[in-house]
Amino acid sequence: MGFYWKNVPLEEYMHSGHLACQGCGATVAMRLALKALGPKTMMTIPACCWTIIAGPYPYRALDIPLFHTAFETTAAVAAGMKAGLQMLGQDDVTVVGWAGDGGTYDIGIQALSSAAERNEDIIYILYDNEAYMNTGIQRSSGTPYKAWTSNTPYETPKSEFKKDIDEIIAAHEIPYLATLSIAFPDDFIAKVRKAKEKKGFRFLHILSPCPPGWKYDQSKTIYYARMAVETRIFPLFEVEDGVWRITYYPKEYVPIEEYIKGQGRFKHLTPQDIELYQRWVDYRWDKILSRVKASEELYSKHGEVMARSPK
Repeated sequence: MGFYWKNVPLEEYMHSGHLACQGCGATVAMRLALKALGPKTMMTIPACCWTIIAGPYPYRALDIPLFHTAFETTAAVAAGMKAGLQMLGQDDVTVVGWAGDGGTYDIGIQALSSAAERNEDIIYILYDNEAYMNTGIQRSSGTPYKAWTSNTPYETPKSEFKKDIDEIIAAHEIPYLATLSIAFPDDFIAKVRKAKEKKGFRFLHILSPCPPGWKYDQSKTIYYARMAVETRIFPLFEVEDGVWRITYYPKEYVPIEEYIKGQGRFKHLTPQDIELYQRWVDYRWDKILSRVKASEELYSKHGEVMARSPK
């Protein structure tokens, strides 16, 4: 089902001793990302799980320069770091902003949108565990439909569908955007490498399963990451210079029950809830397919305009 390790580098830039929960998808995401980014990388992380996971000063589990910043400032700080490196003539260093869904969908979206509009030469990586996990599992606008959180309890779960952050950022017409899954490491590594080689603003969206927040057995993290892709809840695609491409087509139609069963955050869903959720998933998949077709036609006519020039 797409779980291959053919092209994953052996080098490690993340070490033992981190403070993550067992089965944390965000640690797998960071490990894979750093393998593709390499040692000439600087990273800024706002308030989120990963600002704790990395370890308390003066220790850190990451073998790269790391800067902790305020919740809302990830993209702004990353842009400033890149500007400083350019002033020093160090253009070969990749600057990464690494933030969770709370700091991306909600609190940090102003700085994120501004950096994307200016086409800042940074990579912004969203590790999306679909709630404010570090502060007690509160609802974010990245939380799925009807999911339990501590402030959307079983009696009154979230009634809105997940905000489509990929559509929002793609509308900025940045050079590169992609979705990534820790269950598809070759696709993951290839996309991070492509982002590293491009100039301008690049946005990578990683689904990051969370055992305590999603309420599943910690051994099932890769399973749920994979099933999110197979059910089309989290499709794998990229948008390069305005052209949409799906990078993994599920081989068969898998209903969303295969993904939501076993997750305690969804245990209260009624058959009617599941049916509506399935319709939303099918709608979004069809919308992405339409983007693929339309963008190819547009590029054949307007490619020079669609390709965003680097700064």
